Amino acid sequence: MMDAPPLAVDVDGTLTDGQGAIDHRVLPVLREWPAPVVVATGKSMPYPIALCQFAGIEGRVIAENGGVVAVADTDTLRFEGDRAAAQAVADAYVEAGYSLGWREIDFVNRWRETEIAVAREQPLAPLESIAAERGLEVVDTGYAYHVKSPDVSKGQGLEVVADELGLDPAAFLAVGDSENDVSTFEVAGEAVAVANADDAALAAADRVTDDAYADGFFEAIGVDPIR
Repeated sequence: MMDAPPLAVDVDGTLTDGQGAIDHRVLPVLREWPAPVVVATGKSMPYPIALCQFAGIEGRVIAENGGVVAVADTDTLRFEGDRAAAQAVADAYVEAGYSLGWREIDFVNRWRETEIAVAREQPLAPLESIAAERGLEVVDTGYAYHVKSPDVSKGQGLEVVADELGLDPAAFLAVGDSENDVSTFEVAGEAVAVANADDAALAAADRVTDDAYADGFFEAIGVDPIR
């Protein structure tokens, strides 16, 4: 384990069980990993920061699909993307008769700084059309539709984190499950998709695990967790 690479890991679908909850076995594994761990997710920053806190690791986070990058080691906090433009897309979508699909107290978007997320149960085509008219894109993470700037990605976020840590992005092992992990896979030296990954992630990965969700994560990093 002393030769373990730095790790860039997605959350939903990768550190979770099949029901969307964090698999409790990942917490000691992340804490004991002997190289830097970067948590890369489509969620807003409070969620991965909390995960780092409760796992007992440094707050090295790529949130909002690369829109937010935080590196506690160097007191770095960066925001990329255009939250106002994403909100304008959401407003136009609602004005056209659609819904973002969340409850009135929208915890999904409440703390977002650079993008807007829409529930996957909502119509995608009009959302994509409205976003494209405003120069934005929609990324399907398998858990939500994210309206974001096209020049922002998790991969670019990993390049920022690696630079802050004095590491080569190619030194990283990246593990993920979704379209939004493809850019991370392209930047990292080794990319592993868990078995439940979508087609884009499967195609971009260097290898695919036999196991799904958190079990796939453990397989990807070569760890047999305590059950």
